[in-house]
Amino acid sequence: MQLSPGFLSRGHGGSFGEPHIVDLHHDAARHVGDEPLLLAEHAPVAVTPNRAAGARLLMEKLGCDFLIMDDGFQSARLHIDFALVVVDTRYGIGNGRVIPGGPLRANIVDQLVFTSALLKMGEGTAADPVVRQAARAGRPIFEAHTEPRARERFAGKRFLAFAGIGHPEKFFGTLRQAGGDVVLAKSFPDHHFYAEDELAELAATAKRDGLRLVTTAKDAARLRHGASQEFLDQLEVLEIDAVFELDHVPERIIDETLDAWRQRKLRR
Repeated sequence: MQLSPGFLSRGHGGSFGEPHIVDLHHDAARHVGDEPLLLAEHAPVAVTPNRAAGARLLMEKLGCDFLIMDDGFQSARLHIDFALVVVDTRYGIGNGRVIPGGPLRANIVDQLVFTSALLKMGEGTAADPVVRQAARAGRPIFEAHTEPRARERFAGKRFLAFAGIGHPEKFFGTLRQAGGDVVLAKSFPDHHFYAEDELAELAATAKRDGLRLVTTAKDAARLRHGASQEFLDQLEVLEIDAVFELDHVPERIIDETLDAWRQRKLRR
């Protein structure tokens, strides 16, 4: 079955009031968010808080028939045929409490009722409690990890690494995994938009200490329309891939999604 996928995203920090299809050549991260720009390299992306309106736009305008929601677990306006919950094994689910007492939007046991499978990302143990709960609920447990691309570009080189993501230390660790020497590491808030003076300081420090500048793909997406060409020309970008421990898992997820969709159609 030939599928035409599309992504639905809220577009963190975006400024479009109406559903909008991301244009890689013209849209800036300030307008659509950084993650939608990365997703748009693979398939069409609709950014909007109104997931139903975004889905209609993708289907009617672009003919998409397999929609993937980014952070859409609690989108009540759309029927979800397969809900994959991803848990970072280094951080787990924090204290397991619901906002404002913790990071969760709803009780984890209640959420597992609507979960199709759980994906353990990484090799830590912080996610073990929720993994056990998912297993008791009869949910499949998949495992994956991230790997740096093009290690040879980073191996043996000295870097000033900077990142404005949720857990910058993960990026620094991945760079070391690729063989890079992280001489200086600078952390910024998640989804940070860099000011000219911040970029000038980074460039000056790297030049003074004989270091190469490197950042994440998400940061690079934000810098694409906010940094000078001179800065971008000297910037390395470390990209990563998610690698499943079992090669057949992605195909299984797609197959089970289609099976659930077919069953839903038959019940109508």
